Amino acid sequence: MNPRLHGLDPAAIQYVMAAGQALDDGRLDDANRQLSRALAAYPNHPEVLRLLAGIHSLRGQHLDALRMMRRALAQCPQDPFYHNTLGSLLGTAGDYESAIDALRVACSLQPGLVIAWYNLGVMLIKSVHNDEAVDALQRAVSLAPGHTAARALLADILRTRGQFDEAATEYRQLIAQYPAAGIAWWGLADLKTQRFTEEDIKRMRSALQLPATGDDDRIAIGFALAKALDDSGDYADSLAALEQANAISRHRQAWNAEEFSGRVVAIGAAFDPPPVGAPEPIGGEVIFIVSLPRAGSTLVEQILASHSSVEGAGELPDLPQVLAEESRRRGKPFPQWVGDMQPSDWKRLGRRYLERTAHWRLRRPIFTDKLPNNWIYIGAIRAMLPGARIVVCRRDPLETCFSCYRQRLDSSSGYTRTFDDLARFWRDFDRSVRHWTVLHPVSVHEHSYEKLLAEPEVHIRELLDFCELPFENACLHFHENQREVRSPSATQVRQPLRQDMARAPRYGNLLDPLRKALRLPPWRP
Repeated sequence: MNPRLHGLDPAAIQYVMAAGQALDDGRLDDANRQLSRALAAYPNHPEVLRLLAGIHSLRGQHLDALRMMRRALAQCPQDPFYHNTLGSLLGTAGDYESAIDALRVACSLQPGLVIAWYNLGVMLIKSVHNDEAVDALQRAVSLAPGHTAARALLADILRTRGQFDEAATEYRQLIAQYPAAGIAWWGLADLKTQRFTEEDIKRMRSALQLPATGDDDRIAIGFALAKALDDSGDYADSLAALEQANAISRHRQAWNAEEFSGRVVAIGAAFDPPPVGAPEPIGGEVIFIVSLPRAGSTLVEQILASHSSVEGAGELPDLPQVLAEESRRRGKPFPQWVGDMQPSDWKRLGRRYLERTAHWRLRRPIFTDKLPNNWIYIGAIRAMLPGARIVVCRRDPLETCFSCYRQRLDSSSGYTRTFDDLARFWRDFDRSVRHWTVLHPVSVHEHSYEKLLAEPEVHIRELLDFCELPFENACLHFHENQREVRSPSATQVRQPLRQDMARAPRYGNLLDPLRKALRLPPWRP
């Protein structure tokens, strides 16, 4: 018997095991129902608390999840599996730094715990420590050569480095060994350097029918299949595959659009009028690039990172983590403490952010931070880092939302699973950005993807002027820059600008439900 079940009676053991299996399968309601039967009799049992933490996490109740897990861990401080679970929950909550610490403890307590090495690799990637991530993932693969997720992540790192052929070879080898390896199928699709064959489509359809194929694989294969069908011009079938994959994702982790919108409104109100921020114009070292996913932010970063003074750092977690640190220090969530802040407090937070990101300025004096959802925090950026520049990337809303719907994004992007949630999220973004632009017209610059395509040099010069950078010809030839690119657009930004990127017209009236959600007129040929 699993020693973590010690102390439970036989009936409770059955309930806990059933809850664990339901949780693994993404059957949240079933997991909660089974666990509640054990919870009534054993409210403080560590394994019951661990599973309850998992349920809270999937519901987006991260503080409750962490509280439950810490109660469990207090009873089992030397259990590596519990430290691994805490690390996973911290990562889901966005606290990657603490997650890495917890996972390192798990790995030290049990060096052979494969899942801990894998999770450590995941969190290191999210924290943009790719070299350390490679070491952790290679350790996982050495312990378990059949660990498809770790091998696929290693291939993903090859992709970020521009080694597309090597990445494709690794994905293909994985698929040959494990036909239902969804993460490898999606890796191939996300390369965007080759078209799937009819045989590939047949193999994906077959894998989806296998009883042993789990939900995570079904989701990833579904997105890959949709890409293959899109390439073949089978747009209705492609859309059907997307609908099915997104439905599974939404079932596993729901998105609360009302709650998110309320948070955006609360943050906007907390910074209007703008508080008196840091008394010095600190932050001139950073250019924030904010947007919805798939709106051209990686392209903007690639252009700027082609300048001799700019380091392209990618999607950094540091800004939200600095705000989370302050929330923990003050004992209340952001933005409830904004009204209590003094100029010296904002300066302290700004200095903390610059301290955390100092390694990005070792080679070049300026760096980019392009975590997409930092648009929510523009008010805080202005207070903490008055000298920072903020570039807001915009793209046609229909193209942006449909591209998000087609992309296999992580669990933090739950709004991409339905057209209604996507449209509401876009409106939150649009309204918020307009608000910040009015309040801070000198520091916030709106950049149009479509205008860049129409007149590249004009808008690249305009972008550089806003960032107070002298023009350099290399910025016009951004596609020749061989730096690491850690986003789904890694392939595209290594190619010259293309004028044929609009996808919605190919789908015609099939996208009218999305047009309706965005309050746009129906398709007219």
